[in-house]
Amino acid sequence: MTRFAWIAGLALIAAAPAVAQTAAAPQTPAPAAAAGQDQAPPPLEVSVTGGVSAPMPIAIPAMPTNAVISTPAGSTDDLGRKLAEIVTNDLKNSGLFSPLQPAQLRSVIFPEVTAPAFDYWGGTGAQALVQGFIRANGDGNLTVGCYLYDVFSKIELSRQGFVVPPSDWRRAGHKCADMVYTRLTGEGPYFDSRVVYVSETGPKAKRIKRLAIMDQDGANHRFLTNGQSIVLTPRFAPNQQSIVYMSYVNDRPAIYVYDIGSGRQRLVVQNVNLTFAPRFSPDGRYILFSMATGGNTDVYRVAASGGTPQRLTNSPGIDDGGSYSPDGSKIVFESDRSGGQQLYVMNADGSNQQRISFGGGRYGTPVWSPRGDLIAFTKLGGAFRIGVMNPTGGGERLLTNAWQDEGPSWSPNGRVIIFFRSSQGGSGKADLWMVDLTGQVERKIPTPLDGSDPAWGPLRP
Repeated sequence: MTRFAWIAGLALIAAAPAVAQTAAAPQTPAPAAAAGQDQAPPPLEVSVTGGVSAPMPIAIPAMPTNAVISTPAGSTDDLGRKLAEIVTNDLKNSGLFSPLQPAQLRSVIFPEVTAPAFDYWGGTGAQALVQGFIRANGDGNLTVGCYLYDVFSKIELSRQGFVVPPSDWRRAGHKCADMVYTRLTGEGPYFDSRVVYVSETGPKAKRIKRLAIMDQDGANHRFLTNGQSIVLTPRFAPNQQSIVYMSYVNDRPAIYVYDIGSGRQRLVVQNVNLTFAPRFSPDGRYILFSMATGGNTDVYRVAASGGTPQRLTNSPGIDDGGSYSPDGSKIVFESDRSGGQQLYVMNADGSNQQRISFGGGRYGTPVWSPRGDLIAFTKLGGAFRIGVMNPTGGGERLLTNAWQDEGPSWSPNGRVIIFFRSSQGGSGKADLWMVDLTGQVERKIPTPLDGSDPAWGPLRP
């Protein structure tokens, strides 16, 4: 496994002796009183309950180093600038923060990391300040420190540190952004995570489709399969060591598990029938999938190691697209048993099947939020749109309004949804997009080629 150690609390100062020698561990001064009042100012926080009309101004200067040293990832001074850029981009892309422009940022020297120039930063209009450092260690690893300050109150809000091999320096930036995001929003982290998807190229009638994996911001991209066989609907295992997907090996659609470490794949179900739409259970013990037999399609589960599938639905028509609740007790799936494509919820053993979607149009590709409070779906009715509803079917909201958006997948904290958007016309082009739960923060994810069927993995350990 990748080495990724943590430093917390005052131990972070010990990891930066140059800082400790010139500035003691930051003390927490009494909060500055609001003008004309004797009480402390309100705590610095970002509201995520509705639309964000004014994202929080935040300063993120380049991270200094105690000594410029060349590493396999680049010199430490260059890495300090790039780390600040990663934090800046992560927070900006969330839609909740407005990082200062480069012209407003001043250089920070190493001892200043724990002794910010609050008077300067207050004059920029920044409400929060993120400072950090990077240091090359004697064992070849890097130490990265990250500090969050309330500029108005002139206090430290949080700190965290990481010891990483040079190959993982970007993860330290994402972890720093996660610390800031969680402290100021109260939401869970999601920046240090990965996405698996189907990379596409070629004409619409003869697309080459390969498995690809990347960081959630599009960095560290690599292909996992060579495109000799079409692949569809990849999904991470909970431990992130493998991916389950459908592949047309030998022109027969079947479900395979791909081991990320070894690059090997194995067939899950030895069956002549069409099997598709796989997904792991939250504990990784089972794989949920659909199988067509005798003109009827139902939802099944099978042990992740393989074996005899267990049938969970048994109704005329097509039952498809199962997704477990976070606790593994329930499954949401789509079915046309009522005459049109709708969403249903059942217990994990297949009992107590109940329809939950009753709005106009059809519903497909349901996926349960990792927080358990919502189910995301694709709504089909004139156009394809991404929406959410609660597990009993109430509170339906549509988040996108393009021509063809489909295939939602949740971020690890349940605040953002990744999906793919197809263009109109005969080109067949598709790209990956993200949208937050307000529906107001939407952005395209950079990929080398076209992309579809994205799945967001859990937060990395």
